[in-house]
Amino acid sequence: MANKYGEAALIAARMDTYGKFITPAARWEQATAKLYPTSPSAQRKGGPRFAFLSLCEDGLVKGIPAGQYAPSNKAKAYALRAVVLLNAGTHKTVNTLWAEVTDGEDIAHNSQMDVVLALWKNDLIVRNA
Repeated sequence: MANKYGEAALIAARMDTYGKFITPAARWEQATAKLYPTSPSAQRKGGPRFAFLSLCEDGLVKGIPAGQYAPSNKAKAYALRAVVLLNAGTHKTVNTLWAEVTDGEDIAHNSQMDVVLALWKNDLIVRNA
């Protein structure tokens, strides 16, 4: 199983919305509140949140329509580049993805790849045909 942020992405993506549109941000907030009930800072952590919202924004999370959900930021670029690499079949782990999307820079990993890989491994990301 992925770390808790990967799990949050799975909960948010699979959330039963009872036919109503619930924004990806609201889905994420509910999922992280469930997993981190006593840690508001963990609930608000930007890297994994922006990774999830960015994938949703580009219509890459199954069941969530594309829309404007996240401001442009590095986490967005990292998440989108990771999906390209996964589609190409060239990188399959958090560490290899992170090294590639950051061009080998010494940047702390903030669970963005955990979000991407959890969705990927559970067939919740739209894949190239």
